[in-house]
Amino acid sequence: MEEFITFLANDVFWSTPVIYILLGVGLIFSILTRFLQVRHLKDMVTLMFQGKSSSAGVSSFQALAISLSGRVGTGNIAGVASAIYYGGPGAVFWMWMIAFIGASSAFVESTLAQIYKVKKDGVYRGGPAYYIEKGIGWKWFAVLFAGAAIIAMAILMPGVQSNAIAGSFKEAFNIPTYITGALIVLLLGFIILGGIKRIAQTAQLIVPFMAIGYILVSLIVIAFNITEVPGVISLIVTSAFGADSVFGGLLGSAIAWGVKRGVYSNEAGQGTGPHPAAAAEVSHPAKQGLVQAFSVYIDTLFVCSATAFMILFTGMYNVTAEDEQSLIVNNLGDTAEINESRPFTQMAVDEVLPGFGSGFVAVSLFFFAFTTIMAYYYIAETNIAYLMKQRKGQIPIFILKIVILAATFYGSVKTANMAWALGDIGLGIMVWLNIIAIVILAKPALLTLKDYERQRKEGKDPVFNPKELGIKNADYWEQEDKKKKSNIS
Repeated sequence: MEEFITFLANDVFWSTPVIYILLGVGLIFSILTRFLQVRHLKDMVTLMFQGKSSSAGVSSFQALAISLSGRVGTGNIAGVASAIYYGGPGAVFWMWMIAFIGASSAFVESTLAQIYKVKKDGVYRGGPAYYIEKGIGWKWFAVLFAGAAIIAMAILMPGVQSNAIAGSFKEAFNIPTYITGALIVLLLGFIILGGIKRIAQTAQLIVPFMAIGYILVSLIVIAFNITEVPGVISLIVTSAFGADSVFGGLLGSAIAWGVKRGVYSNEAGQGTGPHPAAAAEVSHPAKQGLVQAFSVYIDTLFVCSATAFMILFTGMYNVTAEDEQSLIVNNLGDTAEINESRPFTQMAVDEVLPGFGSGFVAVSLFFFAFTTIMAYYYIAETNIAYLMKQRKGQIPIFILKIVILAATFYGSVKTANMAWALGDIGLGIMVWLNIIAIVILAKPALLTLKDYERQRKEGKDPVFNPKELGIKNADYWEQEDKKKKSNIS
């Protein structure tokens, strides 16, 4: 069974064609938006701190925090280490590349989520299922995505996060995995019972703290190895294109694992980021699209790079041959199991700060992975709300809470290889479905971007009127426009 699941993960959902499709779509969006990820960098930063929460929605920063809580997780520590193990240092370059071009994909999907969001039970809801139905008109495809998202978020992917937490606590503090798993379940249960507001408040407090703390420690490690910076950057770039003598045979693996772990970490184009993006209280959809685009940078260019540099500066890594039968770099011995990859980062920090690495990585992973499971729950709940439509969804949502808590505990005591394979399958299903949708719906997102840019040039604070742009079925925004006109009259 484990071999079959691994086959599905690596050879079906994450086969070579899928990797290049992701790169291609991101590049096309980057060209169509005229590389907004560069042109609008200033707006991305300033918009994060604008807008306030309301009774129906959260602030732009809270939506960003929820999104980052989903993006910044195990992939930022264990995922980076596994990319280096399978693809060599060059995989880091391709993680950067998918983050850069993926920022445009994140903009498109998050802007679409805002355009086609709805207000249900007094709160904003949105995401791929909503924009597929309203934007494309494919109800069956929207239901398919919602079902896939619920399965992925509630069953397949939480185990990757809880497994990393439990494993790191066992290594650092010798706490049995089942005890850590039970603790995670208790804390998670308390937070998700409070709904989106409690999730947003928790994410808003934890995410900035955990990201800044992790990056600060990485800067200390880098400072102690400052003379190695040019050499490590050169190694990353040359390895990325097969030009390094040691890693020359890993070009395909470097691209594949860099993109796969990059997407797993930053979630650009995956369809997860649009859910919290839709919950934001903004005057124009492009505003939250730009904020969500910047979250990709924070995740990969800052946090993932911090992990990669710590590992590469200190030499605390192994690299396997393409056939995975032997090691071409063996700095740690044959017992360094890659999917138990926390030791890479732990040993890197210990190399500079002896006795600190194991506990530091364990605590970092707890915050990173725990907030990711919170985000998974919110995404699953949003898709249940979509499927329930006008019906009351209390019973299905209660069942969801039980299921995600059970999957979280199960993952904490399961082997890491199985947890990662299941997570890759869950991610792969969502990526396939969402990429098809956002390619078809590129036009409304591009029209919205042009409208935002036009109003900014005119010195206005952009507001959104979908009818003026010829965008149909943006029901929430049409109703808001009617309210404004009736208030004026």
